[in-house]
Amino acid sequence: MIDEKHLAKPNRNRKAESKAHGIDIKKNQDLQKRFVVFISFFANLGILFFFKYFNFFNHAGAVLFGKFSLNWAVPDVDVLLPVGISFYTFQALSYTMDVYRGRLKAEYHFGKYALFVSFFPQLVAGPIEQAKDLLPQFERINKPNYETIKEGLLLMGYGLFKKVMIADRVAILVNTVYGEPTLYGGTVHMVAIIFFAIQIYCDFSGYSDIAIGAAKVMGYDLTKNFDSPYFSRSIAEFWRRWHITLGRWFRDYLYIPLGGNRVKRSRQYMNFMIVFVVSGLWHGANATYVAWGFLHGVYQIIGAITKRMRGKIAALLRVDEFSFSHKLFQTLVTFLLVCFAWIFFRAENMSDALYIVQNLNFEEYWVFFDDTFHTLGLDRKEYDVAVISIGILFAVDWLKGKVDIFAALKRQHIVFRWLVYFILIFGVLIYGSYGKEYNAADFIYFQF
Repeated sequence: MIDEKHLAKPNRNRKAESKAHGIDIKKNQDLQKRFVVFISFFANLGILFFFKYFNFFNHAGAVLFGKFSLNWAVPDVDVLLPVGISFYTFQALSYTMDVYRGRLKAEYHFGKYALFVSFFPQLVAGPIEQAKDLLPQFERINKPNYETIKEGLLLMGYGLFKKVMIADRVAILVNTVYGEPTLYGGTVHMVAIIFFAIQIYCDFSGYSDIAIGAAKVMGYDLTKNFDSPYFSRSIAEFWRRWHITLGRWFRDYLYIPLGGNRVKRSRQYMNFMIVFVVSGLWHGANATYVAWGFLHGVYQIIGAITKRMRGKIAALLRVDEFSFSHKLFQTLVTFLLVCFAWIFFRAENMSDALYIVQNLNFEEYWVFFDDTFHTLGLDRKEYDVAVISIGILFAVDWLKGKVDIFAALKRQHIVFRWLVYFILIFGVLIYGSYGKEYNAADFIYFQF
């Protein structure tokens, strides 16, 4: 007679072996996935490093070896930087990580994947799209829609207003001052710093508006990249409103993997610094960009450390945190801190940046009452057009925080709507910055 106990053992062994075999297969699959992710990161970041950072680190190596009297004979690489390489590299990496994490199914149609990476409206300067938002849109059939086309064209028109009415115009004054900073006093530097803050915002958000509008005309929705950032009341809020898609990328693929805010405070502050220094380096292989990122990292850390203390001081002084005066104070402080960091972003080198910082003052206040600002590349008419356009810009940004402008415009009478359209169109055509004297025609972020 056969003992049933002896029959059960082989079954248990087979189950154990099958389970162990399954675990082995899963481990092998995980290793294969990690290997593919490694190859993807190595290939994408390797190309980015070669084109954008090779000469920067090559010079750093030469300086380091020179300190020890060693010879460094590696020549620089003289190649053209592919337009928008940082943007589509980050977009490709986000796809790889989302598939690896199981957030997205792999796209087996090479044409659709290639379209995602190289979608022409946002290819050269963003927004940096995530595959889960853009890839599904390639599955649908887009039919012409009057309202969507009109909204897209209006957004493109407003982007052109920012670019040719403001950014390219104020760029002349900015380039004049930053080109030879030692020729000018502190007051002129202050105005140039503020003008550059306006320039880079109008230049980049203008391009984003054009890209989003162009995609909307074709029936595709891109992610909003700016949300009136200069009305932010803290640096943390500023980064939730400025270059939103880049901030989202660093949050999802660098800050959170580093531990995010789930780690102890000291490690969290280190994560802040890593993210912002890498963000600075992402913008360019130059010490000035690293300094800009470092400053914003310091801002974030100081803001986090003093948040509770500032709340206690406000309560002690019985400050109404929702009052207009308090909000205005916070907004102005944030704007000035951002402008200070922009010095390093715009300066040609660290020496120029430090010179400007050391000479910031209002000692030459009289320049506001003479023709000094009209000798910096802009005559009186051009300067006045720039100031009026900036006023319109901030008024629209303020209104955007209160109402949905597009929805409100749709509710208006047709005569009023078309009056707005014609003012926008002819304002750009008549008062836009055109001609050889406007040497800042390229969008700033094309170089990144």
